[in-house]
Amino acid sequence: MKIFHCDSCQNVVFFENLQCANCGHELAFVPALASVTALTPAGESLWKRALPNDSPAETAPKLYRKCQNYDNQSICNWAIDADDPNPFCISCRLTQTIPALDQPGHADAWFRLETAKRRLIFSLLEMQLPVRSKVEDPEHGVMFDFLADDPPESTAGNPTHRVLTGHDNGKIVVNIAEADDAERERRRVLMHEPYRTLLGHLRHEIGHFYWDRLIRDSDRLEAFRAQFGDERQDYAETLKAYYAEGAPADWQQHFVTAYASAHPWEDWAETWAHYLHITDTLETADGCGLSLHPQRSDEPRLQAQPMRENPCAQPFEQMIERWFPLTYLLNNLNRGLGLKDAYPFVLSATAVEKLRFVHDTLSPQPQWQSQSQDQSQTEPQTLPEPIAKQNSPAATTAQVPMKTAVMR
Repeated sequence: MKIFHCDSCQNVVFFENLQCANCGHELAFVPALASVTALTPAGESLWKRALPNDSPAETAPKLYRKCQNYDNQSICNWAIDADDPNPFCISCRLTQTIPALDQPGHADAWFRLETAKRRLIFSLLEMQLPVRSKVEDPEHGVMFDFLADDPPESTAGNPTHRVLTGHDNGKIVVNIAEADDAERERRRVLMHEPYRTLLGHLRHEIGHFYWDRLIRDSDRLEAFRAQFGDERQDYAETLKAYYAEGAPADWQQHFVTAYASAHPWEDWAETWAHYLHITDTLETADGCGLSLHPQRSDEPRLQAQPMRENPCAQPFEQMIERWFPLTYLLNNLNRGLGLKDAYPFVLSATAVEKLRFVHDTLSPQPQWQSQSQDQSQTEPQTLPEPIAKQNSPAATTAQVPMKTAVMR
C-alpha cells in the first residue's frame, strides 16, 4: 500500500481514513487518481479536490460523488466520477449479496469484509488487471457474495446450511464468520495453519478467478502444467484425499503452503495470494522509505527503492532478494512484542519459481487486457441491483459446487 497525504495540508493520511486529523477535510479514495483525496463541497452531493489556498484556481474542477455505501451506510470511503451512472464505487459494485444487517454482528462483518476487499481491489488496479462486475461483464466479470450460515432457530430441526468460502466461474462466496477474529483463529488452529486472514482469503479466491482469465485459455497453460501440475485431475477426489491424508511429508520442498499441495488450482491460488502478500508489503516498506543498514556485513540488508506505478514492473530477482531481509525484520519486530512471527513461511526454490511464474504472467501487458478496455468503452453500462440485497436462509440454499478454500 502506498503512503498518502492530504491534498490540502499534506498531512499523512491512510487508506481507510474518512477525515484528515490535521485540517478536518473529508477524505475519499478516488480510483482515477489512485489516491486518497481531500474533498470540499461543490454543490448538492458533489465534491471536488480540496487544494491548498495558494493553489491556482481550477477553471473546471473535476467533480466527484461519494459511493452510495459511503453516504448511506458508512461502509465505504471511495468516490466516483460525478457523471458515473453507477451509484457504487468500483469495489462496492462487485458485491452482489451482503449479510442480513438485522442479525447481531453482521453489520460489523460486512464492514470488515468490504475494508479488506478495497485493499484487494487497490492492488488489482495497480497491477492493471480488469476489475469488472458481472453486471457490466456477465461472461468475464466477478462478483462477491458475503453469506452467513443459517441461524440455528431457522432450521427447525433440519441440518444447518453451512456456507463454504470458494469461487466458481467468477462468483466468490465468503462466509462472514471469517470476519470474526476469534472464529477465524479457531479455524486456523483446527486446520493447523500458520496464517489465516480475511484479506488472504480474498486474495486466494480472486486468484482462482484470474486463473480462468489469465491461464485457462492462454498460451501459458502448458507452462502452468509443467510448473504446477495438470489441473485436469479430479478436483473433488484430490481434495478428499488431502483432507483424509494431509499434505505430503515433503510439501515444503514444493509448495508455499500445505494446502497448495491439494490440487494445481489450489497451488496457483495459494501462490497468487502469496505474491500479493509480497508485493503489497514491499510497496508499503518502500512507501515508508524503509531500509536496513546493520553494523555487521553478514546481517540482512535492505535498500529503499523508489515507488513504482505498477508493483509488477520490478525485476523478479530484485523483488525476491528484497523480500527475505524484510521478513527477517518483520519477524524480529513481532518477537520483540511477544507476538508470533508475522511471516511464518519458508520459501523453497521450487516455490520461488512458482512465484516467478505468477510475476511473469502479470509483468507483460496482456493482450486480453487491452481488448477488455476496448470493450468497456463500447458496452452500455447497466445499473446494478441495490447493494442492500441481503442474504437470508432462502438466499443461501442454492449454492453451486465451488473450489473451496480452507487456508489463508
